Amino acid sequence: MNRPTSSLIALGIIWLSVPAAAWGTIVELKNGMRLEGSVGKIASMSDDPLKTPTAGAVDNQLIVLVDNDLKRTFVSTYQVQDVQEAAPTPVERIKIDQRVATSGRSVHAVGEGIRVTPWDEYGRRIYSMQTARGPVDVIQGITEITPQWTRVEGLMADSPYVWDMRIRTSSIPRDKLSEILMRRIDAKDSAQRLQIVRLYLQAERYRDAAAELSALMNDFEDLKKQFGKQYDELIQLSATTLIDEVELRKETGQHNLAYGMLNKFPGDKVASSTLLKVKSMLTEYQTAYERRDKMFTLLKEHLEAFADPAQKPIVEAAIAEMEAELNINNMDRLGPYLRLSDDPSLKVDEKLALAISGWILGPNSSQENLVVALSVFQARDLVSEYVSNRNDVDRRAILEKLKGMEGGTPLYVAKILQFMKPPLGNAEPETASEIPGYYLMRVPGVPGRSDFFYYVQLPQGYDPYRKYPTVVTLHGAGTTAEQQIDWWAGSHSEKAKIRTGQAARNGYIVIAPMWAEEHQFEYNYSAYEHAAVLFSLRHALRHFSIDTDKVFLSGHSMGGDAAWDIGLAHPDLWAGVIPIVAKADKYVARYWENARNVPLYFVGGELDGNKREVNSRDFDRYLTKTNFDTTIVEYRGRGHEHFQDEIQDIFRWMDVHKRVFFPKEFEVVSMRPWDNFFYWLEVNDFPERSLVLPANYPEPKKSPVKITAKVLATNGVLVNSGTGKANIYLTPDIVNFDERMTVTYDGRNYGNGVTPSTEVMLEDARTRADRLHPFWAKVDTNDR
Repeated sequence: MNRPTSSLIALGIIWLSVPAAAWGTIVELKNGMRLEGSVGKIASMSDDPLKTPTAGAVDNQLIVLVDNDLKRTFVSTYQVQDVQEAAPTPVERIKIDQRVATSGRSVHAVGEGIRVTPWDEYGRRIYSMQTARGPVDVIQGITEITPQWTRVEGLMADSPYVWDMRIRTSSIPRDKLSEILMRRIDAKDSAQRLQIVRLYLQAERYRDAAAELSALMNDFEDLKKQFGKQYDELIQLSATTLIDEVELRKETGQHNLAYGMLNKFPGDKVASSTLLKVKSMLTEYQTAYERRDKMFTLLKEHLEAFADPAQKPIVEAAIAEMEAELNINNMDRLGPYLRLSDDPSLKVDEKLALAISGWILGPNSSQENLVVALSVFQARDLVSEYVSNRNDVDRRAILEKLKGMEGGTPLYVAKILQFMKPPLGNAEPETASEIPGYYLMRVPGVPGRSDFFYYVQLPQGYDPYRKYPTVVTLHGAGTTAEQQIDWWAGSHSEKAKIRTGQAARNGYIVIAPMWAEEHQFEYNYSAYEHAAVLFSLRHALRHFSIDTDKVFLSGHSMGGDAAWDIGLAHPDLWAGVIPIVAKADKYVARYWENARNVPLYFVGGELDGNKREVNSRDFDRYLTKTNFDTTIVEYRGRGHEHFQDEIQDIFRWMDVHKRVFFPKEFEVVSMRPWDNFFYWLEVNDFPERSLVLPANYPEPKKSPVKITAKVLATNGVLVNSGTGKANIYLTPDIVNFDERMTVTYDGRNYGNGVTPSTEVMLEDARTRADRLHPFWAKVDTNDR
């Protein structure tokens, strides 16, 4: 984050008027997030955060509340790492005169929005919502604007409503915000004009601040000398912000876009140190391209010097592939080859082996044995064909071929899976769009039902050799999968030829399953709905390059209900779950303990009916007990809506979260037969006392089956389950296959004779489609 320099701060606190200073507290969480605002504590999410607690209740206040006037954020005291008082900072507050309703109906609940008109030049709009009495139109007006939030209140009308809501100031279009502000002030009063400059400065909207200050100096010639330096520094801060954007695009693999931004970087009034940084970044790209060209030259030279007629065709094929596909995202694979290319002690075949093995297995597994290198190159195509899950593949024949190949051992196959492109990356989508990387995909459905479909938006510069973080997003009732793509990735700019939203900026893949039936208005907690989401994810894993440790599940309204349930039912799949305006029901309450295994980030409105009361029991469990990474965000005066305001904070939260796929210990509960796979454990044969199907819910006398699993320091695993038989999957992250191990399930040891298996690994990669974490061995308690 860029901080204003001393001369810019002077612009805010010395010139004519001093904005009110804001005091706050910074709360640092164990997950890496920072919250800032006024801090309090409550005992339960059903409590009114504005009321003083009763005597004796303070000791039970385990929920930390951070209020920044826009929203209230609730976290567990057990998740707080540190609390610090923040230094006071100036905050510009611009009041907008409106005829605010002081009497009339008070808005205690906000129904689902039907229509919201755009803001007019006076800062007014009509908010139409559905209520128990039918549609209601409320005239709203902006009454206060600050750098971070804007107050919106109900205005006088024939049927006035008393309503105070907050929106993020950045959600107001820049042109409209400027128009509203300019109508509020006297354009001939430089002091009032400076209020707008300070507002943008404190919001870190440096380009807007510079534009306003430039217009001010043009209108008031005598101010040019006084504020010329501040204007130059605003231009510098704008340039620094642009550098930050370039670095973000670079870090997220959008190299063509980053390179183009650097080549078009504005130089006027920009400090030489910044321009030197731009030049350095351009040089880095140029060096990378020269390094790639040098690799091509060396490969050609070494190929010409290689004379073995039997092996040369395979070597030529490998080098042709590298020449076609080597790029800035994967050229590190040839790092050992480039480093040792001029080593006189290495033969030509050994150098070629370094290149080919590094290309297939990654730089840390490159080796000098050409026989092995060519074997893994040939094995890669067989592995890709096997895990594609196509019906026309003879998997048994592939296994037989791999058995006779050095590259077909589990050690090599695991590396092949990790570094290969998606096996179906070249498959045609159901339909393609004019928008680059935007596709509709068809997924084979469950027997007897129609196929599933999902939309996917790939990031700018998508490269199948790079692993991308991913959001799976579920639409609500009355909304579409396409709208979910727009919410996350933004609308498509015809001028820039890219999407402009946060998923596009941060290099995320967005997957939006068409998971609900037509005219469905509530989530049914069914196997079919789970399949629509999970089948779509696995299908996408086979077609696109997804980082399976950075997959987040989200949904709005009914889709939020589904995300909450599916997230708890399959906690091992997600880096985090983000239910927006979701409601707890049915299995969510019975699966609450599973929330220890998956981070949760809830977003909602203070006035969304009785949502907080309905959710409070589960929220209290997450926030008053240990080891729950849960954050609950509640916008002030808001109801049941999409909350686009929150998306940047959601991405900050996702940035600090990553799935832990091999926990040393976990405990889960389940009540549905399809909620049976957790990390490296698959259980079956649920006891009748724990089995509750959605059609029969709740059956209150039944209780969930509890499953515990632990990796032992003595080279083994210990599993206790109230189910019948199980499959226990093992990897070198769990046990050492070269030493004696124990695999104890419900008191019996099944660990004798367990060895890594290429077939187990390929079957797992084919069915789960997680190529980053394939299982090496399987213990089936039915077989022993």
